[in-house]
Amino acid sequence: MRASRHLAQFNIGKLRFPLEDPRNKDFVVGTEIVNRIAMQSRGFVWKFETALGGAVPEMIDEDPMVVVNMTVWESVADLKHFVWNTLHKRFYQRKAEWFSVLAENHSVMWWVRPGHTPDLAEGYARLARLRAKGATAEAFDWDYAAKTSERVDA
Repeated sequence: MRASRHLAQFNIGKLRFPLEDPRNKDFVVGTEIVNRIAMQSRGFVWKFETALGGAVPEMIDEDPMVVVNMTVWESVADLKHFVWNTLHKRFYQRKAEWFSVLAENHSVMWWVRPGHTPDLAEGYARLARLRAKGATAEAFDWDYAAKTSERVDA
């Protein structure tokens, strides 16, 4: 049975040091490895990339130290497995080495139709919606996904 929807996720991080700073070497090298793991993971559909690869510096929140990540997955369960049961988890546990703590939500999920590839404007709009209105079916976080997993992953 073909899925009627896929899960998009968008997250941002504010680097503590410029991307090319030697203190970010493990992050930069690790991002390439973690991205390859993601693309080979169950349920992976698509990843936003530029010529720079996976750690995409963009002018988000008018800050040149912000990097973004956006992917599409078949389900919340598939994304959750990748985030918490692969090498990604070890890099996530080291995030304080590379990223500043953000005062607002830095990650958002939402449903897209199969075949749709969101752009950065859509990702940022969903993040802004989550920040302004809290978690809803249109823009949600891990807590909302966990509470509604039987309904949202069906």
